[in-house]
Amino acid sequence: MRRPEDVAQDREILRLALPAFLALVAEPLFLLSDAAVVGHLGTPELAGLGVAGVVLQTAVGLCVFLAYGTTAAVARHVGAGDTRGALTQGIDGVWLAVVIGAIVTVLGVLLTEPLVAVFDPSPAVTEHATTYLRIAFLGTTPLLVMLATTGVLRGLQDTRTPLVVAVAGNALNIVLNVVLVFGVGAWDGLGFAGSAVGSVLAQVASAAALLAVVVRGARANGAGLRPDWGGIRAAGRAGVSLVVRTLTLRAALLVTTYAVTVGATGRDQEVDLATHQLAMTLWTFLAFVLDAIAIAAQAITGRYLGAGDVAGTRAVTDRMIRWGIVSGVVTGLLLAAASPVLGHLFTGDAAVQDLLVPVLVVAALGQPVAGVVFVLDGVLIGAGDGPYLARAGLVVLVLHAPAVLAAAYLGGGLVVVWAVFAAVFMGARLAVLLRRARGDAWLVTGVRSLTP
Repeated sequence: MRRPEDVAQDREILRLALPAFLALVAEPLFLLSDAAVVGHLGTPELAGLGVAGVVLQTAVGLCVFLAYGTTAAVARHVGAGDTRGALTQGIDGVWLAVVIGAIVTVLGVLLTEPLVAVFDPSPAVTEHATTYLRIAFLGTTPLLVMLATTGVLRGLQDTRTPLVVAVAGNALNIVLNVVLVFGVGAWDGLGFAGSAVGSVLAQVASAAALLAVVVRGARANGAGLRPDWGGIRAAGRAGVSLVVRTLTLRAALLVTTYAVTVGATGRDQEVDLATHQLAMTLWTFLAFVLDAIAIAAQAITGRYLGAGDVAGTRAVTDRMIRWGIVSGVVTGLLLAAASPVLGHLFTGDAAVQDLLVPVLVVAALGQPVAGVVFVLDGVLIGAGDGPYLARAGLVVLVLHAPAVLAAAYLGGGLVVVWAVFAAVFMGARLAVLLRRARGDAWLVTGVRSLTP
């Protein structure tokens, strides 16, 4: 029989995690709709969107600390009963997003052509990718403001508002894409460029909606709205460690993909890469389930430590780890059970379908580990333990890179590469995070500066 405190913790975790999960899932689903709109224009246009999307997602992805770091800082103030300070801290994060967004926008527009050239696409694809990316970079600041304001609201223990804005904003994105690409009534659409314009307009609207909620809260609690350059610099310094953490994770994924490319040639390479892409897409989708609990962990951990409740932090961490294990077991069982049929949903290539089954079984075995890893990652982010996460990420990368490359060069094949990914990469992450969680160094209570 569950204790009353366990029931209360479960309800709180679910209250924060469920809207976070729905918001995370909404984004890729609507991106698929974007691709469907552009896909009707032609293959070069769709390929151009793919190249531009990789560049833009990389630039924005490195700034995810604007959400994570702000969540932790705001939640600490909330736990300490200082709502005004929480919103002041959040406003600093928003201004940091504006500063970074302005820099990235200028550099992105100026460097669009060389960034596209890195991928060495055909002339037709280059033209479309350059057109889209130059326009899309104009939406960088709104995108980063969305990250920062989402972090503020999560820190305030509100994951519902970001969900509502995500769904409404992405729905608006679809409507604008259709209207601006194909046109309505008596006027012609903008064609391929209309997709980029529609996305930017939807991003501006979404950022404005989230910002309005944060500004209203700041005014209601007497928090200033003007930029505090000291607070902005502190937020920037604290974000460095989370950027390093993100870079190490992305590098590990890139090395894994590279290992797939060197592990085979010709037709076998095509099959391996196609299978790897499908498996990684499914892995990423399931990660949204587990990452939703991690987002709840960020908000809850920051609040408990802000309140000075070490025992409560330990208890709720243990509870979230159980959630992570159960979620990982469930997603693993579902993935393993569905592995024989999933390939048929994505491709008609029999070789890819056959190879995907054992790869997904390996991925399924790694799900319970992933469940614990994502939760502990969220807990330590919520605790403001970014410097340790950066160091741990480097250690994991140093262990994983040679192992996965050795598996590829020794001819282990795609299944072995994925076994190394699940065992070494995820296993090493589990080890370094458990080691930290069992100690006391991360349990720093009260409201503290964002500086590491």
